[in-house]
Amino acid sequence: MKSLVALALVAGLSLPAVSPADDTQSSAVAKPVYSVEKYDPQRDAAEDLKATIAQAQPAGKRILMQVGGDWCGWCHLMNKYFHENEKVAAALSKDFIIQKVNYSEDNRNPEFLGKYPAIKGYPHIFVLESDGTLLHSQNTADLEEGKGYNERVMLEFLAKWAPKK
Repeated sequence: MKSLVALALVAGLSLPAVSPADDTQSSAVAKPVYSVEKYDPQRDAAEDLKATIAQAQPAGKRILMQVGGDWCGWCHLMNKYFHENEKVAAALSKDFIIQKVNYSEDNRNPEFLGKYPAIKGYPHIFVLESDGTLLHSQNTADLEEGKGYNERVMLEFLAKWAPKK
């Protein structure tokens, strides 16, 4: 085990925490899985989708395409919520790969987003099958409560669109 740790440190990798008494992994909080984690006007959303499909298919997960931008306060709030709400993070981690798609003054991605239903507000979520087929277009205002998101409604949404296993 010590040689594995040394090798990982030299390679710049991190290892899961282990107890000195045994080599089992500690129970860590699930984190959402992203193929594209940041809104970036320089990215090619179509190429990103191809890469996301390649990641989602073998994992048996669906794709949650989150459209928004760094200018969007609710986009930042959703990102924080996805990471800090343990139940939501676990559901996302289990069933979805998240691909962020930039929509901003710098790049509105008209060609890419033109293939999907019109967006009324940001952030916006498209649920895609693992092969990229559109399943659902979700106005995220329907998931909100006050100045945040409603856990029950969010979990129901994620369960409804999770892959059938």
